[in-house]
Amino acid sequence: MLSVKKISVLYGDKIVLRDISFELRSGEIIALLGPNGAGKTTLLRALNGSVPIANGEIEIEGKRLFQFSRREIAKRVAMVAQENETKFPVTVLDFVLAGRFASGSPFGWETDSDISAARKAFEQCDLADFESRLMNELSGGERQRVVLARAIATDAKIFLLDEPTANLDLAHQGLMFRLIRKRCKEEGCSAVVITHDLNLAAEFADEILMLKGGGVFASGPPKRVLNQENINVVYKVQALLDENPASGKVRVTTIY
Repeated sequence: MLSVKKISVLYGDKIVLRDISFELRSGEIIALLGPNGAGKTTLLRALNGSVPIANGEIEIEGKRLFQFSRREIAKRVAMVAQENETKFPVTVLDFVLAGRFASGSPFGWETDSDISAARKAFEQCDLADFESRLMNELSGGERQRVVLARAIATDAKIFLLDEPTANLDLAHQGLMFRLIRKRCKEEGCSAVVITHDLNLAAEFADEILMLKGGGVFASGPPKRVLNQENINVVYKVQALLDENPASGKVRVTTIY
C-alpha cells in the first residue's frame, strides 16, 4: 500500500532523515517511536508530500508519490496532526466536511453522502452531539477527536497520525486506537502512528519503527523492538519489561 525506499530529508544543509525504508501493508499499523527531535513528524509529513525528500522514493499503490496531485494524495492519505490551528469559530460539522474536498461534489457543496460520512465519524469518535458546536469552544481533547473524525470521514485508506492521543483521557486514548485498529482490520486501511506511549504501541501496532537521530535504530514486531537495551539507548532510561496479563503483549515500566 505504501512503500518507502531509502528516503532522506534535508533542512538546508542539515540531514533530518537519512536512509529510511519500510513497507506499510494493507490492514497494518506501524508505530513510530523515538525521542523528541528524532525526525518522526518530518517523516510523517514526507509521507503525504508536505515535506520534499532529497533522495529515495515513496510509492503509494505502486506509483511514485510525486506523480499524484495534491487532491489525489488527499483521497488516499488522511493526516491527523498534533492538535493545533483549530481554535477558530467554525462548526464541528463544517470542519469535518472540509476534509471531504477530495471526494466531494465538483460544484463545491456537500452531498448527502458527505453528511452521512461525517455523522458516522462523529458517532465513532464519541462526538454525536457536537456537530453544531464551534471549534474554538472545545477542549484540546475534544478538538483532537474532531480532527480524527475529519480523517475518518474521508475515503482515504492510509492514516498518518501524529501523537493523536496527546490531549485525550485514558478512555478516549483506547477508543482512538481501537477505532483505527478496527478500520485496518475490517476495511483494509493502514496507519502510521507517532506515539510516546510505548505500551499503546505494544498493544496496537503490528510493527514498530524506532528512530534515533534521523535514522532507523530498530524495526520489527513490538516484542522484538521493545527491549531494555533499545529503550535505554534511545530514551536514556531504564525499563522493566513483562507481559501484560490481559493481552499477552509486552508491557514497559520505566524506572526513574
